[in-house]
This record gives sequence, C-alpha cells and structure tokens, in this order.
Amino acid sequence: MADNFFLNRRNFIKGASASLLLSSVGAYGMEYFTQEKPKSVGLIGTGWYGTSDLFKLIQAANVEVIALCDVDSNFLNETAELVSQRQKSGKKPKLYSDYRKMLGKKDLDIVLIGTPDHWHALQSIEALKAGAHVYVQKPISVDVIEGEAMVAAARKYDKVVQVGTQRKSTPHLIDVKKQIVDQGLLGKIGHVEMCCYYHMRANGNPPEQPVPDFLDYEMWTGPAPMRPYDGIPHRRWWRTFREYGNGIVGDMCIHMLDTVRWMLDLGWPKEISSQGGIYVQKEGKSNISDTQTAVFEYDELNCVWQHRTWGNPADPDYPWAFKIYGDKGVLKGSTMKADFVPNGKGEPIHFDVLYEKEKYPEDLVEKDIELHAAPATSVKI
Repeated sequence: MADNFFLNRRNFIKGASASLLLSSVGAYGMEYFTQEKPKSVGLIGTGWYGTSDLFKLIQAANVEVIALCDVDSNFLNETAELVSQRQKSGKKPKLYSDYRKMLGKKDLDIVLIGTPDHWHALQSIEALKAGAHVYVQKPISVDVIEGEAMVAAARKYDKVVQVGTQRKSTPHLIDVKKQIVDQGLLGKIGHVEMCCYYHMRANGNPPEQPVPDFLDYEMWTGPAPMRPYDGIPHRRWWRTFREYGNGIVGDMCIHMLDTVRWMLDLGWPKEISSQGGIYVQKEGKSNISDTQTAVFEYDELNCVWQHRTWGNPADPDYPWAFKIYGDKGVLKGSTMKADFVPNGKGEPIHFDVLYEKEKYPEDLVEKDIELHAAPATSVKI
C-alpha cells in the first residue's frame, strides 16, 4: 500500500475543505426510494454497527445490497451470508477488502459507512465523488476540519450526507418533544445536564500478538498512527484510543447533545470548554479520559456534559441520559425511557421505549451491545 495515501491525509482534507465549497445540497426525501428500480447499496465496515444499519435499511426501503467491504474477512463473509437471507433477490453482494476498489465501480446509489471514526472523512468524500449518497455513523469526523471537508464535498457533488445520531427517530423521544417540550410544560428552561457513567475503557494490558490472517491490520489502521497489534482495538474497544476517535464525548455525548439541540431548537453554541483526564484508571492501555466535563454555552442556557468510566452513576436510573431543567419541571431522557417531573402540583409523566416487531429477532438489542443500542430507529437517507 502506498505510504503517501495515508501520510498526505491531513493535507488532503485541509485542501478539500477550502476548495469544495461550491453548490448547495439538493433536497431529497423518502420519495427517493419509491421508484420501481431498487437503489444499489454498498456498506464499508461490516461490524455490528454497520451491519445493523444495513439490515434496517433493507427492512425500510427498496434497495439491493450489491457490495460489502471490510478488512476483516470473517466479518465480511458473515454479513454477506446474512444479507443474502434478508434481501428480496437472495443474492450475495460482491465482497471487497479495499473500499477504493469498491467505490471505483461507481455503481452505488447509497454508501453506508460503519468504520471507526478515523476513516469517516476519507471514505465519505470518496463515496460522494463516486456519485453516492452517504450515511455515516456518528461522529461525522474526528475533528472540525474533517467535518467541514465532508460538508463541502456533499455540496460540490450535490449529494446527501446523513450522520447516524439516531435519537431524532426514536419514538418515545419524539413523543417527549411533542408532549412535554413543545407544549411548554417545562416553562423557562435554564440548564441542561448530560452524562454517561458506563465503564467503557479498556483497562487491561494485553501483550502484543501476531496479526490474525483474516485481518488486514495495516488497512484497518489506515490514516491513524500504527499501534502494535494487541487484539484490543479491532473489536469495539478502538473507541478508547485517541488514535482512532475522540473518546466518550465523540461516542456518547454526541447522542445526547444532538437530542437536546433538536428538542430545544438550539443552534451552534457560543463557546465550548472542556476539562478532564485520566484521574483514576491509570493501569490500562486506554488513553482517552476516564473523567471529563464539557460545557456548551448558549444565551441564558448551558448544556453541561459529564462522564466517568469508574464509580457509580449519579442517577442509577439514568446512567446515560440528558436532563432538561425548567422552572416548571425537569425532563429526564435516555434511549430506554423518559420521565417528566413537574415542580409542585401535577402528575409525573413516564415514557417507555417502543421496540419494533422484527422479523429477525437477532436484530433486537442484546445485553452485550446495549451501550450503543438504537431501539426503533430507522435509517433515513
């Protein structure tokens, strides 16, 4: 693999951000899927997240999955078999280990990206250049410069890029917005708290080991710094390393902040500040913070994020959640439920998660993946 493909990544993204600001994104709705011919779909990254998104798209829209790409041949073959069982044609998609070869065919209407964060910008921009609309898992990018480059590419090629923050299509939270927030039951809102107290860092020290035959570790690492292979990053725990993402703020905070901004119709914050570090869990290899506070400042309102990957949650019923404080009550919300508690007189109002009835029960939330569950969330391109 050519070294300059990875080493020139940062300069490429900076240049793309400056040069691609051309046309505005076209308006697309679900009518895009109503045409008789199914839209051709490709997925880059066939781990749990990307595969779950793909299965939901197959259920929700008239599509034909024609291509899958992953650097892990086990993931790739497993997903290909499952796709053939789910899509109407019964066909297996064509398989790739290099996304550039897949996109080089230029035969895809939609590309889903389920790779680690450090790959999002490069793969999204290449998919847009290849003529596809893009659905990319959150966060959109590792930093602001990458995000700007992706937006610029979407404008240049007149394509839609949607980021999978998911909560806007979660039924009980839609009801919460309509019945509590929009009806003014909170009164004057003056403060928001968001949190995550899950134990999400890889605190072990596994030894270095040979890269397994089924994994192209160099390609998996791609534009990130090359770490010795120790088996940790590849499955899920890559999020606990700064080489590949932006920690728990980029993983968990983005869901709750996006939800709050949507519910309260907030724009960009005036100022953002953050403090934290590794204060307690110093024994392991993970290098993201185990304790962090971030403040998103708006006019007469602060949205405060707090996470700890050690100790007990401040509110055991809402370990990963948002709380909106008004002078008439408080609203607590999570992926699993919500509660409105009025100040003074009035009855509390409770909302439960709505699970969809699935044809394939294995698509439902499982305990070992509950941290990233997206109940009743449909993919919208």
